[in-house]
Amino acid sequence: VMPLQKIFRVIIMGAPGSGKGTVSARITKSFALKHISSGDILRANINSQTVIFPNTQLFREYYMVKLVPDDVISRLILKDLRALENSSWLLDGFPRTVAQAEALEDAYSADSVVNLDVPFQTIKQRLTSRWTHLPSGRVYNTDFNPPKVPGLDDVTGEPLVQRDDDSPTRRLKSYETQTEPVLEFYRCKGVLQTFSGTETNKIWPHVEAFLHVKL
Repeated sequence: VMPLQKIFRVIIMGAPGSGKGTVSARITKSFALKHISSGDILRANINSQTVIFPNTQLFREYYMVKLVPDDVISRLILKDLRALENSSWLLDGFPRTVAQAEALEDAYSADSVVNLDVPFQTIKQRLTSRWTHLPSGRVYNTDFNPPKVPGLDDVTGEPLVQRDDDSPTRRLKSYETQTEPVLEFYRCKGVLQTFSGTETNKIWPHVEAFLHVKL
């Protein structure tokens, strides 16, 4: 683990199935950053039965079908970031819209935005093999990270599902429509760095080398 000399704030971007989860885990381990995941925060709020998501069905509708409204997710994320005021962090899954990026920018400026650019065909293959344990957010891939028992979560033994929105074409179209402007937002600020490839293990060394220089 590389000791940080200063507070450093990174955002990771990438289409669903681009390998963000794997790269995020490696970044936080290698550089001792706090990992802030919008998915984890949403799950924590539903588990604690907050007023924002008073019931599981409402949460499932948001989490499975559509994105959470900008003001709701921004409020949740910024609340967690304020608790890490003097820490370096990696933000994953947020911002997804320009409105969210602006809300974040009003409070914190990102030092770097790491964008994973993976071809559509590769992502399509990954998403059709992808299964999720909804209560925990654990993700499995039948090709390279299968559950021990097909169709069941390793920890709880509960059934796995394919998310309603794991139709590759629909998810990627939605991502492009909403998130491409966010990439442009950070490109204009001069903090966007894109890494292209088809294999996470080949992309990772370039991400690691880039962050070593930055840090």
